[in-house]
Amino acid sequence: MDGTPPTSADEHRPLRAAGAALTTTIAASLPVFLVGGLAVQIADELGFSPAGLGLAVSAYFGVSAIASIPAGALVERFSASTIARLGIVLSTLTLLGIAVAARSLWSLIALLACGAMANAAGQLASNSSLSRHVPPRRQGLSFGVKQAAIPVCTLLAGAAVPMIALTAGWRWAFAVGAILALSAVAAVPPEPRRSGRAAGTAQGQATRALIVVGVGAALAAAAANALGTFLVDSAVARGIAPGPAGLALTLGGGVCVAARVVGGWQADLRPGKQVGVIAVLLACGSAGLALLALPGALPLIGGVVLGFGLGWSWPGLMNFAVVRLHPQAPAAATSITQTGVYAGGCIGPLGLGTVASLVGYPTMWWTAAGAMLLAAGCMLAGSAALRRHAAADLTA
Repeated sequence: MDGTPPTSADEHRPLRAAGAALTTTIAASLPVFLVGGLAVQIADELGFSPAGLGLAVSAYFGVSAIASIPAGALVERFSASTIARLGIVLSTLTLLGIAVAARSLWSLIALLACGAMANAAGQLASNSSLSRHVPPRRQGLSFGVKQAAIPVCTLLAGAAVPMIALTAGWRWAFAVGAILALSAVAAVPPEPRRSGRAAGTAQGQATRALIVVGVGAALAAAAANALGTFLVDSAVARGIAPGPAGLALTLGGGVCVAARVVGGWQADLRPGKQVGVIAVLLACGSAGLALLALPGALPLIGGVVLGFGLGWSWPGLMNFAVVRLHPQAPAAATSITQTGVYAGGCIGPLGLGTVASLVGYPTMWWTAAGAMLLAAGCMLAGSAALRRHAAADLTA
């Protein structure tokens, strides 16, 4: 320290970084969650089954998985703000494209695949910005708030059903979403361009712990993404009207927002134990997914609260744990585990959508519950590997 007092800009930089990360993540992720929330209306017009919906969402996350590591390298090579703005603009174009040009399942898939690159860029740019501009003692909370953007997208998608899709039509919901997404550009603060040398360092330090955590993340994401993708359609198939089904999705999004923020707050208190915490959350979330296999409104509400509130509250904790291991290149490091998240998001909706089409939604929810429980086991193994990795660093 040189004794120079911090300027007003320095004092507000963590808050601006957190706000920009939140809005960027919402804008970059909105297209796929609007498709899930408006699935009933879109499928009626475009004429596809749950398997078709699963294929569209799988294409989105498949492209996100492929784009993650290159996107992480771009964030390290250029500034996080530049890549964040690029992601926001690309997501806006995707939303407008769906509103105007989605005339079949295949055109919807093509547009979502384009938007997937925006998702990868926005997520990793946000991770880098939080790691570099938020003090370590507050990074758990900041990552929790940032990842709360995902259930905010679910909340917006659920609210769009009764507010826009059932009145003006689903295409107008995407047009409104495009306006909201584009407004996020103004929230991204400027940032100096960075050297690209750190990206290779972070990738070279990818350990067995990160790989195990990534496998667990893939399984958990495969199950958790079924909530946003199939919840409304599943509830309608069990006799619940589309409006209340969309509001159930909104409830799940609200619970998950709170759970991710609270989870981030506790992570700052116990920074070295978060992968084990993730395992507990996933086990509880598995119970919630199992409840969704049962008929009736009460199991639906209980499943939404447990499945969203606990089973989908872990991504911020995972990013926090990875950034603590690789602070020198956070975007490149989290791109490794984020690839697992997106791989699960790709495989899950496709596989679970096929299960729903062949044997029904109850069996699909039981399958998702089993995958989430297995993910909890992987996280326990990953937690042990992380502890060994940390001990090795201390003795090196």
